[in-house]
Amino acid sequence: MNLQPAAVSRSPHSPEYLNPDVSHSVKVLVVGHFGVGKTTYIGSISEIEPLRTEETITEASEGFDDLSGLPDKTTTTVAMDFGRRTLSNTLVLYLFGTPGQERFKEMWEALSRGALGALVIVDPSRLDQSFAVLDLVERFGLTYAIAVNRFDGTASYPLDEVREALNLPVETPVVECDVRDSQSSAKALIALVEHLMTHFG
Repeated sequence: MNLQPAAVSRSPHSPEYLNPDVSHSVKVLVVGHFGVGKTTYIGSISEIEPLRTEETITEASEGFDDLSGLPDKTTTTVAMDFGRRTLSNTLVLYLFGTPGQERFKEMWEALSRGALGALVIVDPSRLDQSFAVLDLVERFGLTYAIAVNRFDGTASYPLDEVREALNLPVETPVVECDVRDSQSSAKALIALVEHLMTHFG
């Protein structure tokens, strides 16, 4: 199957309905720790207007949500993000973004049902926060790929160092990704789908 990232278009004349030739659909989770860029990722890649369940961060989150290194973050996902991306004439992916905070892990469990895999977005400057996410992904039995989000003004780390720091199996894909860019986001998603095709035959 030839998977090519097509351009995202949300003009008023773009069809919101699936191509009638689509015969396969796959549920995929987009996961990662708090503030890593999951909502931005789904917003950049979804071919439909994404569903968001964001709320303003208030004083009630003090002591729960670590905002260090995130001075501009004012909202947080409290249920899920949802988007859709068609990758070929016959394959469409339904993307479910999970909340990043551990206190929402019951929502994670619900969203993981029926999911074939997960794209784990990581921040190379906060890799320690990704271990709890990887634990949940593995607990729910999801095959996954790693997308290393490149934040402006932060150091760049070689992908093999990220792999080693996260203690990942050699077969787990690790790719660079700018979650703001549709083409970069699509390439990360394709890396996951190709890994799923190899894993499930």
